[in-house]
Amino acid sequence: MDLDLAAANVNRAGTVLGSTIAVFTFLLFFLYPRYSSGQIDPVLFQITLTIIVLTILSFSLCILFCYRIGVLKMGSAEKHASMQIGALLWVIGTLFAVLEPALILFTIGLNLVGAVALSAWLLYAFLTLRDARRYQVHSRRHTSRT
Repeated sequence: MDLDLAAANVNRAGTVLGSTIAVFTFLLFFLYPRYSSGQIDPVLFQITLTIIVLTILSFSLCILFCYRIGVLKMGSAEKHASMQIGALLWVIGTLFAVLEPALILFTIGLNLVGAVALSAWLLYAFLTLRDARRYQVHSRRHTSRT
């Protein structure tokens, strides 16, 4: 198992996690008052916050599953399984993170731009999911060499 790859995944996920927490804080600071006063769609606001919380959770768990490879005594099969779970959580986190702009735009009533962002997310989701099996095969080949 490539410990450098696991460490790099921890660093990458940590960077994106920090950005996601910043977006969450920004939304609460600027949009919560508008939510409280009824100026924005309350359902969309809550859905947006939920997606951001799930993004934070996905990246946090990705970090955990990649980090444990380097610090816990594990067999190679356990390390491989942990790396695969970390990779799956990374994909889930990025899918949620790329969806956030569309949800934010819809929440504040910018529906046309939100539709463009949602279309971009659908394309991203399609390409990511289309290649998911190829990532898995590549991961297996890479692991079997180490």
